[in-house]
Amino acid sequence: MARELKKYNHLKATLAIAKASLRSISRSPSAVVFTLAFPLIFILVFGFIGGGGMKISISVDPKSDIQNPIITSLKKSEVVRTVPYTDAIDVQKKLEKGNIDALLRVEVNTDSMPKYIAHVQYTTASLDYGQVLKSLLNELSYSLNSDTQKAQVMEIRGTTVKGREYRTIDFILPGQLGFSLLSTGVFGTAFVFFSLRQNLVIKRFFATPVRRSSIILGEAIARIGFALSGALFIILIGHYLFNFTLVNGAITVLNMLFLAFLGLIVFMGFGFVVSGLAKSESTIPPISNIITLPQFLLSGTFFSIEAFPKWLQPISKALPLTYLNDAMRKIAFEGAALWDVRMQIGIILLWGILIYAIAVKTFKWE
Repeated sequence: MARELKKYNHLKATLAIAKASLRSISRSPSAVVFTLAFPLIFILVFGFIGGGGMKISISVDPKSDIQNPIITSLKKSEVVRTVPYTDAIDVQKKLEKGNIDALLRVEVNTDSMPKYIAHVQYTTASLDYGQVLKSLLNELSYSLNSDTQKAQVMEIRGTTVKGREYRTIDFILPGQLGFSLLSTGVFGTAFVFFSLRQNLVIKRFFATPVRRSSIILGEAIARIGFALSGALFIILIGHYLFNFTLVNGAITVLNMLFLAFLGLIVFMGFGFVVSGLAKSESTIPPISNIITLPQFLLSGTFFSIEAFPKWLQPISKALPLTYLNDAMRKIAFEGAALWDVRMQIGIILLWGILIYAIAVKTFKWE
């Protein structure tokens, strides 16, 4: 009696492909550089020496006398950025979380001198920015009080709201993590699948019982496993070396890893599109850079997109990395739950649907 043929184990084939791919990724210098080394260098630089230019965010109470030299002068300052006032409760929350550095209310003193009284609410969440703002106001006060001809004199009355200190690392690390995921998803996927196709590896797979889905799933498992390990490493380095804020501890880390997983899946879709469009290996970097560089520069990786020119902000707000960075920061520093960032997750998912629809049209097996 002939022995029955054993049924082909597709799960075993998928895991074997994933294992081989993971070994290949870990030995690739470019994968290590983009996933770990490059983001880590930026984190170390900003963690040790701080970050770049300063922009003080203030909100002006609508009860203020808007037509006064204090607010006019601050708006002209290159280091001050005004944030729209929403409501009292929201502004207080922003002060406590360090989303804005101060709340300013200027009133006209109808009784006697001084003519203007500036009520300023600072926050312990951004003490350095508060000190700079105090210096600006003191300098302005001295200037106005010396102008006896116009009698534009002012008095500063300050209070401080207690909040969580917002460090440079709290802004920089999520941005670098997003950049790492973007680079891994686009460059890694594009190069790997183009190479497999060019070297006829995929064609040889077709001579075996291995499914196409097993090939893609195996590569995806390897890439996701490597990228999430790198993400966890970056988060822990930031937390233990530079006191990166993880409000809810392990829960925050898990939520960030979920966002990293979601972002990587979407970014891998871009990689599939690039591998399908590329005619040769030399054309992969230019096409990939067209996708990654605008997001790296415009998605709030180093600076808040609110600091960009008004005409540029709509472009920034259309990019998927912007929403991944924003969700990461809200979860890490503000303690937001995944449900609280559902809008950001929804937009990332919409990008995923769009990009995979394009990938299906452009992806080639041979």
